[in-house]
Amino acid sequence: MVETYELIVKGGRVATPGGVVETDVGVKDGRIAVLGDLDPGRGEAVVDAAGLHVLPGVIDTQVHFREPGLEHKEDLASGTAAAALGGVTAVFEMPNTKPSTLDAADLDDKLERARGRTWTDHAFFIGAAAENAESLGEVERLPGCAGVKVFMGSSTGSLLVEDDETLLEVLRNGRRRVAIHAEDEARLRERLALVRGGAPVDQHPVWRDEETALRATRRILALARRAGRRIHVLHVTTAEELPLLAAHKDVATVEVTPQHLTLAAPDCYERLGTLAQMNPPIRAAHHRDALWRALGQGIVDVIGSDHAPHSREEKAGDYPATPSGMPGVQTLLPLLLDHMNAGRLSLERLVDLTSAGPQRVYGVAGKGRIAVGYDADLTLVDLKARREITGKWLASKCGWSPFEGMTVTGWPAATIVRGRVVVCDDELQGVPSGQPVRFLETLAPAD
Repeated sequence: MVETYELIVKGGRVATPGGVVETDVGVKDGRIAVLGDLDPGRGEAVVDAAGLHVLPGVIDTQVHFREPGLEHKEDLASGTAAAALGGVTAVFEMPNTKPSTLDAADLDDKLERARGRTWTDHAFFIGAAAENAESLGEVERLPGCAGVKVFMGSSTGSLLVEDDETLLEVLRNGRRRVAIHAEDEARLRERLALVRGGAPVDQHPVWRDEETALRATRRILALARRAGRRIHVLHVTTAEELPLLAAHKDVATVEVTPQHLTLAAPDCYERLGTLAQMNPPIRAAHHRDALWRALGQGIVDVIGSDHAPHSREEKAGDYPATPSGMPGVQTLLPLLLDHMNAGRLSLERLVDLTSAGPQRVYGVAGKGRIAVGYDADLTLVDLKARREITGKWLASKCGWSPFEGMTVTGWPAATIVRGRVVVCDDELQGVPSGQPVRFLETLAPAD
């Protein structure tokens, strides 16, 4: 009997763990069943990938989709639609919603809200706070939980763990890698007078200066070593942090964002005003250059978007009362493909930073590579397509992007999640069918 497949992706150049090869991908039961030369007649559905590269599905490990409580900015449906249109197949959503995600009931609520509404697979972080520190070790093992997130400095929302005693208690309760927003709250308070009462938005990186980031990163590395706990330092922005992080790779992994790799002060503030305001801030070009050097040297493990939308009306206020954050999940891959075409990174490194890296850092089960037995999460890209990032293409509720009007080389052509085509040629397909991401630390033992 001739074996058949639910889907065959035919004729593409496939980024496998062994390199980029011309092969077909056969899918059964939502997983990759075979790599090889396949007769298209053996597929119930066939995607023609001729002229395209087939990458492992992009995993964006830092998004803020604002549900519950702040749905005027974004929700799970619109956020995952934006993700899928940008070539992303799975997202890890942050806990600073309203209310914050602090316990098992909050996690269950988000998982229920996601049911039948998400275009990508998904997982949710639990926020660390003084009141839940002792229970974090139990909650982080629940299905659908991406792990624990710590805000050392105040950002959007009320989650904050600023003192070493509580930080150490958080780190000692649990075993999975902890995601860290490293800005020192005491220094932020000390320096708030620089902008309190009104200031030009280009003072944002002056208030939240390099020392604010460095001090927090130095503290959390020492505490992580005391606790024997692995950490993942998010959205690193300064040249000064990178040698320190490089010296602690046994305990800490590193994320950077496309925004910090692409934009630089003061130009971004002159062009974009408060639309360029995020935490930690966009800094001067020499910091951006240092991030690129660290990426080339292997210090950077993951690129996440830190998608953090706010409405134009909210952003139109007077700084510093304006909220920090910008959308980015839909533009993450187009920006990186453009940087790749400009010679700043290889295709293999791009795959490592957006698929294999997230899998390693967070212990994702069955995702992050194109290999037999893995989920059939595939991002098809046209490396040579030149496209403009337009408002019409954007799906986020906030309705804007700091990169709107930018022309990039390289574009997502199709997004496939567990063998289901969810985007083709910039159009959503079918119905939302996202499922919770599985993690090695939370899988039940086999019978």
